[in-house]
Amino acid sequence: MGLNKKSVDDINVNGKKVLVRCDFNVPLKEGKITDENRLVAALPTIKKLVADGGKIILCSHLGKPKGEPKPELSLAPVAVRLSELLGQEVKFVPSPVVVDDSVKAAVDAMKDGEIILLENTRYRAEETKNGEAFSKDLASLADVFVNDAFGTAHRAHCSNVGVTQFIDTCAVGYLMQKEIDFLGNAVETPVRPFVAILGGAKVADKLNVISNLLEKCDTLIIGGGMAYTFQKAKGLEVGTSLVDDTKIDYCKEMMEKAEKLGKKLLLPIDTTIAKEFPTPIDAEIEVSSVDADAIPADMMGLDIGPKTAEMYADAVKSAKTVVWNGPMGVFENPILAKGTIAVAKALADTDATTIIGGGDSAAAVNQLGFGDKMSHISTGGGASLEFLEGKELPGVAAANDK
Repeated sequence: MGLNKKSVDDINVNGKKVLVRCDFNVPLKEGKITDENRLVAALPTIKKLVADGGKIILCSHLGKPKGEPKPELSLAPVAVRLSELLGQEVKFVPSPVVVDDSVKAAVDAMKDGEIILLENTRYRAEETKNGEAFSKDLASLADVFVNDAFGTAHRAHCSNVGVTQFIDTCAVGYLMQKEIDFLGNAVETPVRPFVAILGGAKVADKLNVISNLLEKCDTLIIGGGMAYTFQKAKGLEVGTSLVDDTKIDYCKEMMEKAEKLGKKLLLPIDTTIAKEFPTPIDAEIEVSSVDADAIPADMMGLDIGPKTAEMYADAVKSAKTVVWNGPMGVFENPILAKGTIAVAKALADTDATTIIGGGDSAAAVNQLGFGDKMSHISTGGGASLEFLEGKELPGVAAANDK
C-alpha cells in the first residue's frame, strides 16, 4: 500500500484554482449544525491553501439525498458557519446540478485567497456511481485537486476519485495526511509491542480486521458483544448474550491462527451481566459480575467485568502502539460503561502512540472526556475499519505519490 502521498505542503497553488474535497457531512437539526467537529478539522488545510494564494473551491456531500436536490440537505448552513470559523467569507454558490454555467462564472470571477463552497455533491446521481460526466464537471473548475475527506476515502465517488482522472495535480490535505500517517502506518509499520483492541457488537463487522490484525499485532484484545461468540466457540455457556452462531467456526479458526502465529489473543475472564438489555439504553439497571465460565443461562453479558478491565489495562502498559476500535460494552449506559472507561483510561495514561478507529470508539472516548489524551482519533468509521483490514482505500490511492 503506497502511503507516501503528495500533501498540500508539496504543491504550489499560487494563483491557481484548487478544488478541495472536504468532509462536511455534519449532523443538522432544523437547519442548525449540532456538531461542528468536521468543520473545525477542515480549517488547517483551507487556511494553508488560502495563505498560499489559491482560489479555493470547497465541495462535500451531506447525508443521503440520493441524487436529487433536497433543500434540507443543502450545504448553505455550512457556508455560514465556515465563514465565521475562518473569519472570511465563504461564498455559497448553489446549483441543483452542483456545477453549471453560473457556478463556472463565479469560479472565473474569483480572486486569489477567496473561497467558495459548492452544493451537496450527492445532489448528482452520478456522484456515488463515480460517473464520468460529473467527474469532468468538477474537474473543469480547477487546476489542482486536494482530498481532505477521510470519511469517504473507502468509497470511489466522483468528488474524491473520479475527478483525479481529469486533474494533473492531486494531493491530500492535512487531515488525510494525519490519518495515513497514524492509521495506515500504525498497521503497516508499527512500533512494537503493538496491541490491538477490538470491541463492538458483532463479529461479522470485523471479520477481516481480526484476521489482518492478528498478522500485524503482538497482542489482540477482544471485548464488547463480539466476545461472546468467541466464548461460545470455546464451549462456554453465554446465557442470552449476543452471539452470532454462524461465526463460531470463524472464531475457532482465529484462536487457532493466534496460537499458530504465537500471538496473544485475550478474551474476557469475567463479565458484567443483567437480566435484559436496558430500555431505554441509559435506564437504571441491576448488574452483577461473574467469571466468564459462570454466566447463568437466563442472563446476558453487557460489559467486560472488573478483572478483565484490569487485565486489559495491564496489557496496554507495556505497549508502544495501541489501536482501538469498538467499545467494551453498552457504553451509552453509565452502569455498563465501566469496561470502556477502564480501557480509555489505560490508553490515556500510557506513553504509547494511541490510535482510535472512528465510529463508536471515537464517540466513547470523546464523551468520556479522554479525547485530548489520545495521539489520534480517526474521523472515519468505515474508512478506518478498511485501513485496519489492510485494504487500499480508493480515495488515498487516487492522490499522486511523492
